[in-house]
Amino acid sequence: MPVPVTLTGRLVRLEPLAPQHASGLAEAAAGNRDDYAFTPVPHGVDEALDYIAQALAGHAAGTSLAFAIVAVASGRLLGSTRFSRFDYWQGPVVWPLVHGSPSGDPLLAVPDAAEIGNTWLSREARGTGINLESKLLLLQHAFDVWRVRRIAMRADVRNLRSRMAIERLGATSDGVRRAHSRGFDGEVRSTAFYSILDEEWQSVRATIGEQLASQPARHHSRLVGA
Repeated sequence: MPVPVTLTGRLVRLEPLAPQHASGLAEAAAGNRDDYAFTPVPHGVDEALDYIAQALAGHAAGTSLAFAIVAVASGRLLGSTRFSRFDYWQGPVVWPLVHGSPSGDPLLAVPDAAEIGNTWLSREARGTGINLESKLLLLQHAFDVWRVRRIAMRADVRNLRSRMAIERLGATSDGVRRAHSRGFDGEVRSTAFYSILDEEWQSVRATIGEQLASQPARHHSRLVGA
């Protein structure tokens, strides 16, 4: 299963999500709840503790690896993101396929494919480069350390902000699965799927780097230097 790791960039540090992040998560999510119509986001410290407990259970089961998004300069917690839906292709081919189960010692296994998702940010962190750098750190770890063949992403088709953010990264659309599942709001949702392949990674890295370089300095300073 993927080992917890801290990933540090110029603006943000991704720390393995832990109980000490509960109050910071609650504070980051204290804005307008309409902002979180499509994504589970904790409301208050008690929900934040439960959110973290579920994330830790997911890691113990080998199904996810969650992070707190922390501003490097100020130490403020800005949101959360995670890896999930790990796929392992090593070892003998078996049928029916068993997803998320590594061959051999699970503590030494690294995935061949994974998904990035469950990302949310405080309102003030949006449009500042925080999401871009967070995705860059995750993608670098997945492609350069784990050597994955594919990273997937998904979004409720109604969530135009998330879909546009994924598309700006340079991810390729894999289409829309209609009436795919029950949405966070209880409605039946269709889901837009995206992916980045290992042969596309260098182009995507360059795209993200160019966008980060073009971010106005005032966007960074109003948040990470507070």
